[in-house]
Amino acid sequence: MFILDYWWLILLLIIVFTGLFTINQGYIGVITMFGKYQRIVRPGLNIKIPILEQVYKRVSIQNRSVELEFQAITADQANVYFKSMLLYAVQNADENTIKKVAFKFISEKDMMSALIRTVEGTIRTYVASKRQAEILGLRKEIVEYVKEQVDLSLEDWGYHLLDLQITDISFDKVILDSMSKVVASNNLKAAAENEGQALLITKTKAAEADGNSIKIAAEAEREAARLRGQGVALFRQEVAHGMTEAAEQMKQANLDTNVILFSMWTEAVKNFAEYGKGNVIFLDGSADGMEKTMKQIQALMVKQAGTTMTN
Repeated sequence: MFILDYWWLILLLIIVFTGLFTINQGYIGVITMFGKYQRIVRPGLNIKIPILEQVYKRVSIQNRSVELEFQAITADQANVYFKSMLLYAVQNADENTIKKVAFKFISEKDMMSALIRTVEGTIRTYVASKRQAEILGLRKEIVEYVKEQVDLSLEDWGYHLLDLQITDISFDKVILDSMSKVVASNNLKAAAENEGQALLITKTKAAEADGNSIKIAAEAEREAARLRGQGVALFRQEVAHGMTEAAEQMKQANLDTNVILFSMWTEAVKNFAEYGKGNVIFLDGSADGMEKTMKQIQALMVKQAGTTMTN
């Protein structure tokens, strides 16, 4: 009978096959004998002493994540609600690190619970020292503070905190409404200030433009007056020159020079009537009035001639 004859071979095969086992990629196996740590084994096919050695735990060295939702209270007694994502992993695949991970906690669930409570407690401690208005602007500081504090605890457990992301920060509805009102009032204030600045700039520019316009008009008026004066002076020079020549010619012809004055009188009356545009000028058009006016003009010319000769 084959079984009776080769029982020792069958027993040997059973012992060999019960001593073979595999560790999947991304895991490290922990071997114990009689409940005491013996060694670690790497991924792949491994062998252990049958019956005596046991695979106590397969420790994952892959990255793991967990989502957290919890509440914290600020220094001014405002409720803050956090949603965050925690990414962590075993520090390394060294034997001492794997021993910490395998024997520090009874189960993976206990380790996860401790990790979550540590993160929540650290954030609550930090938030309790800040005011509600500061929290939204401290997202980065909160993450850095938690990493610094939690890494100390995780290192003793054989883990490392890879990343902590705070995905959402919210407040009670009453606080959110008040914050919206504050933002709205600040926006209105900023808009009013901007409008006031714009109005001030507009009025300043308008005043500058008016000033420049007045300055330009004044300069133009001054230049026009100067040119008018030059024109009047030139006109007077030409009139004087023309009258002098006419008077000399009339003297040479033995004619009365008063004819010149009479001609000037009639031309002036004609010009007043032609270009007066409705203005009223009172003139004494009688012969006596004309004679009186001519005498006044003669006296003025004699006076100006005397003054010129004296100079």
